[in-house]
Amino acid sequence: MSYSLTRRELLQSASSGFGYLAFAGLSSAAAAADAGVSAAKNPLLPKPPHFPATAKRVIFLCMTGAPSHVDTFDYKPQLAKDHGKQGRYGGQLLKSQWDFRQRGESGLWISDLFPEVARHADDLCLIRSMNCDQPVHPGAQIQMHTGTAQFVRPSLGAWTLYGLGTENDSLPGFVSISPPAGSAQLIGSAFLPAIYGGTGVGRASRISGAGGQRGSGGDTVPDIRNTRLSTNQQRTQLDLIQALNRDKLDRVDHAPGIEGAIESFELAFRMQDAMPDVMDLSDETPETLAMYGADRGDTAAFGKQCLMARRLAEAGVRFIEVTKGGWDHHQNLSTDLPQRCGEIDQPIAGLLADLKQRDLLKDTLVIWGGEFGRTPAAQNGDGRDHNNKGYTTWMAGGGVKGGFSYGETDEHGYAAVTDPCHIHDWHATILHLMGLDHTRLTYRYAGRDFRLTDVHGNVMKKILA
Repeated sequence: MSYSLTRRELLQSASSGFGYLAFAGLSSAAAAADAGVSAAKNPLLPKPPHFPATAKRVIFLCMTGAPSHVDTFDYKPQLAKDHGKQGRYGGQLLKSQWDFRQRGESGLWISDLFPEVARHADDLCLIRSMNCDQPVHPGAQIQMHTGTAQFVRPSLGAWTLYGLGTENDSLPGFVSISPPAGSAQLIGSAFLPAIYGGTGVGRASRISGAGGQRGSGGDTVPDIRNTRLSTNQQRTQLDLIQALNRDKLDRVDHAPGIEGAIESFELAFRMQDAMPDVMDLSDETPETLAMYGADRGDTAAFGKQCLMARRLAEAGVRFIEVTKGGWDHHQNLSTDLPQRCGEIDQPIAGLLADLKQRDLLKDTLVIWGGEFGRTPAAQNGDGRDHNNKGYTTWMAGGGVKGGFSYGETDEHGYAAVTDPCHIHDWHATILHLMGLDHTRLTYRYAGRDFRLTDVHGNVMKKILA
């Protein structure tokens, strides 16, 4: 028996049918969007290296102002013999006022300015043939951090985080402790996604448990927590903001600022619980604080920073930079240089010892150095001028040879003459130790593939353990 629909019935059923189809389509689209959001890869998740790494993390002790290498880690007996003579590159030669001694079983020559660090000589790899292109502080600082002084480029820490991700998604993957004023470019991500940029945390005197009270202004990352809202209320507020951000992102072709905001807001929400705990030093023993010199006098500030670096490294942060300024000694070298060295000697020795006893030094690359060195000739009678032709940095742990000296400067310490290590080679080697091939770690931007070392750089294979 056949059944015919009236015109009204046909329209009603067709309307309902189309309505259900539309509703089903919307539901499917929403479900797909939700699945896409939940399945979207967290850009900070750990990534496999290009090859097996010897270092999982970096602690960079950055000495801004440029320490004098010929007074600290580059022993030049000929400079002492020629004291007062006219230097080959101008000015009267100035011998070091501090004795050098052979340290440890390796016999590395290290100045009396670093008696505590010298106890770890057999863990140090001295790179005594560093050189860079910039003879002035701002340019050399930028080149040391980004590989170039001519353009805005991602920093070493940002490249490392981009290549490897981090091991704790509730903490920043790249932290700069006590960054100097105007350091945005030194720790920035430039054209890399914003989430890879460094997070600056304040001065050590404000670290919880070390001069500040947790939750009452002691936290060095301000405004993480909105104390007027509960955690659930914050989550609801953030969900609304993120929905608006994603809606905006769907309507534009390219909006790195919005992408960075979405990722940064989520990280900040997770940080509000994790970061204060990591930064609270009150649970450290008196013995540990004393080991870092964090409990007394001139070593307290930098000691707390080094201890904080260890805590961040232990918590899974990939790249930690600790800055110490005050090394620009154009005059008053005889008084100011011992003061600076005295402020960092015990803290650095404590950091190396602590990492070693926790079995972390073997896969933590500790780096020490400034943007360039100082001249062997005197300036203002009791000072030294800038010198980018030859200077010293050192590394420890993370797969480098301990008790080893790489490269040489000339007899007076002016220019690198044996196995010269340009800043590009330095960067290539750091990435190599992290399991990254500097020629393959690239990012497509403005029509070309960029990398930290541009078209330069050779790994210093002689320093690899």
